[in-house]
Amino acid sequence: MAKEEFEKLENTVRRLRVECPWDRMQTNDSIKAATLEETYEVLEAIDQKDYEELKIELGDLLLHIVFHSLIAEDGKHFTLSEVINHITEKLIRRHPHVFEGIKIEDHHEVKRNWEMIKLSEGRISVVDGVPKELPALLRAFRLQEKASKFGFEWKTTKDAFKKVEEEIQEIEKSFEQKNIDHIEDEFGDLLFALVNFGRMNNINSEDALRKCNEKFIKRFQYVEKMVNKNSDDTNEDKLDQMLKYWEEAKKEII
Repeated sequence: MAKEEFEKLENTVRRLRVECPWDRMQTNDSIKAATLEETYEVLEAIDQKDYEELKIELGDLLLHIVFHSLIAEDGKHFTLSEVINHITEKLIRRHPHVFEGIKIEDHHEVKRNWEMIKLSEGRISVVDGVPKELPALLRAFRLQEKASKFGFEWKTTKDAFKKVEEEIQEIEKSFEQKNIDHIEDEFGDLLFALVNFGRMNNINSEDALRKCNEKFIKRFQYVEKMVNKNSDDTNEDKLDQMLKYWEEAKKEII
């Protein structure tokens, strides 16, 4: 059934590329922003554990994969079949413990082998292939993850936290010296160190900050609601009032 449904999707997009003026004029460049948006909508559905919405968003993302492939096919760059065959062959090649009977110890060895196989495929460095377009926190996470497989890793999370403390001290020093240009550099170093500390504690910084953003929105909306409701009933300083409601929001919205 999945094969039949996929072929129906492919044929539908092919027809749209011929008969719909909007679909016909699209390029890989023109829809790339929409592709990114669909990716984030998939992540949002996963975060919310909304599986009905996840089903819909995965369909939208699949459409973009097919659409991009057929656009490239029209330009005689590659075909949809080549896209499918390439990923299938790569999965088989990078899982010798499944398809070739190679013995492994655990999932950590799977990841190490994966990176070594990629190097054998022509990568110059283990940190090659991390897209520049990734959000900075996620890119830092992936770069550190790849470097750790090469052995470039703190021995303990305590060591990683010491690096966080060191970077905070560097920012304080730059601030005291009013070295504005240097503060930005040190701030970047601090973020990078925090991402690394989180990674070593199985925390994805991008996910953590995204969840924190959503929590902030809910708590701030509570503050807005209470301020608008009670602003005429008090002579309190507005900031003091908002901070009071913020503390209430923290108890109500975990």
